[in-house]
Amino acid sequence: MARPRQHAPEALHAHVMDACDAWLRQHPVHTLSLRALAREVGCAPSTLLKLYGSFSNLLQHVNVESLARLREVIEPLLTDAEPERRLKALARAYWQFARQDPHRWQLLFDYPLAQEGELDQRQNEMIEGLFLRVEATLKEYQPALDDLEAWRLSRTLWGSVHGLVQLGLNERLGRWQGEPLEVGDLLDQLLSTILAGLRRAPDAP
Repeated sequence: MARPRQHAPEALHAHVMDACDAWLRQHPVHTLSLRALAREVGCAPSTLLKLYGSFSNLLQHVNVESLARLREVIEPLLTDAEPERRLKALARAYWQFARQDPHRWQLLFDYPLAQEGELDQRQNEMIEGLFLRVEATLKEYQPALDDLEAWRLSRTLWGSVHGLVQLGLNERLGRWQGEPLEVGDLLDQLLSTILAGLRRAPDAP
């Protein structure tokens, strides 16, 4: 039997992330195992355990990559000067990200996020960075929002957008006159409805 190839930690990590990416483009994460992944990258399973500590930690590194990809998709959309268009573009981008890479997207929610250490810090910083962009846009749209209101509304919006995206991926949104509902149109309607309510200051009579 051929001996496993040896890799420097950085090179091995890159190989592992590439192998996970290739796998998740075709299969859900529950079909991936540490042994299968080790075979793909040409090393022993114990080598991956030594590098990552556990299979769960390995998958958290995949989640960090997913969050980075989502940020790359979102960043160019933040240049739109009109906050309503910007928010709708962000929601549609989230839908496109999930639709184009559903197994990677689902991994973000199938496994709990890291709870401690450097991985936890990196994930939290990336997630909070995404929320801060939404919060800033909401406060730009309605300057009367205070920090807490913007913080809460950004989470409410994300939860609503996420729910539509999840239902859209699972084809659970139903049909209208025989045709499936367009998730992008529903996202636009959701944002239009919520933002219409923000046109008046929250403390207006």
